[in-house]
Amino acid sequence: MAISDRLMMGGLTPEHDLVFPARPTDPDMRESTSMWLYEENGRFGFPRFGIEAEASSWNNRRVQGNFAIEGGRVMNGAGMGMAHSPFDPNGRPTILGAGPLACRCVEPFRKWIATWDGPVVAGTVDQQISKTLDPNNRIPIKFDIALTMVAPPWVQDISPEKVAQMSEADAIEAGNMGIGWRFEQLLRGEGSFTIDGTTHEFRAVGLRIKRQSVRPLGGFRGHCWQSAGFPDGTGFGYIAYPPRPDGSQFNEGFLYKDGKMYPAKAVKIPWLRRIVGEGDDCSLELETERGLTRISGVSALSTFRVGNPDIGGLNLHQGGAKYTWGGQSAYGMIERSSHESVTTIG
Repeated sequence: MAISDRLMMGGLTPEHDLVFPARPTDPDMRESTSMWLYEENGRFGFPRFGIEAEASSWNNRRVQGNFAIEGGRVMNGAGMGMAHSPFDPNGRPTILGAGPLACRCVEPFRKWIATWDGPVVAGTVDQQISKTLDPNNRIPIKFDIALTMVAPPWVQDISPEKVAQMSEADAIEAGNMGIGWRFEQLLRGEGSFTIDGTTHEFRAVGLRIKRQSVRPLGGFRGHCWQSAGFPDGTGFGYIAYPPRPDGSQFNEGFLYKDGKMYPAKAVKIPWLRRIVGEGDDCSLELETERGLTRISGVSALSTFRVGNPDIGGLNLHQGGAKYTWGGQSAYGMIERSSHESVTTIG
């Protein structure tokens, strides 16, 4: 059954899915689009590619591109890239681009296109874990993917007015999400992936995230973030931070079933404790007004940054997992970070 335009926008407007036409006046404001894509049978995945366009460096943007192939091969395209024009042939600000990557809105909250054409550092996930990846081992890759959203967005409206009414601890957690607004949306896609001189046509499942916000990361202590969409159209997602000393925590999510978005809270969370390329238990439980939902998961198509300086030296896992719920299985995303004192290698 088709989802109405009103539901598909999740209370936002079509303009929320366009991009800034010019540099924001606030130097801390950022425009960000990122995606997580997985070949539907798990042959390969792109566990987060995206752009962080910060007003303070508007024309030179941070680009991330993680790529993983079954068997433990990985590639990383992280770096800085010069900005693309935001305007499409019709003069609308629909394009967020930098360096090798471009993400273009075709129809707000319905259709996007993502392309990559550039070099990446190639190696194995074991080399990432042991920090022996050779930064000079670079290969060219390309992708061109048409993306169709399959569920309404899960919207997080964290306005400055709301943050001003929070406790100091809650305001820090809100800042880690981004002060402004953010949403994520389940999707499917079709496209091509060219590597080693061979082009692979494929169908994908995944997630798209878009934000316009100020995002201070001071006090970031780690997190767990999971999401997936299943063949019958059901889906889930949540983000949680570790509990604070008083037991309180940021823990929000959704369950999408029978055309309805249910607010959810994770009650079983697979925090990052083992740094291992695949096979880690990523099972979770979500609590909603429908009751308790148990979803099993096993990690796959993983990439790692060990001792990541971008987030206070935390170990970072960005990968995929094969999730099973109610007799259905699907590949989906997982991102986790934890301090080295609570993680082990292997």
